[in-house]
Amino acid sequence: MATKLDKQFTQDVLNTVDLIPYGCVTTYGQIARMICRPRNARLVGKALGKFGGCGKHPCHRVVTANGRLVPGWIDQRPMLEAEGVPFKDATHVDIQKCFWRGI
Repeated sequence: MATKLDKQFTQDVLNTVDLIPYGCVTTYGQIARMICRPRNARLVGKALGKFGGCGKHPCHRVVTANGRLVPGWIDQRPMLEAEGVPFKDATHVDIQKCFWRGI
């Protein structure tokens, strides 16, 4: 189990983020489950925040379990809206309509 950010963990996270389809979102917890680290949802968020290189990876497609956007990331909502992701309110996507469970 990962307890710190290591190179392999970060690469696994980024490889999984790269699979999220256009117009869909997934959660930190779902990514953690997909890389067989189900207790490391917060570490997934840390990896994306620190090493995401989000111009290169679609990190904007990752939200919290209840669909909340990243606080303070003003570009996330417009990027998701451009993909047609539906919203419930100003800070939450309608996760039930666009959730990607993975492969």
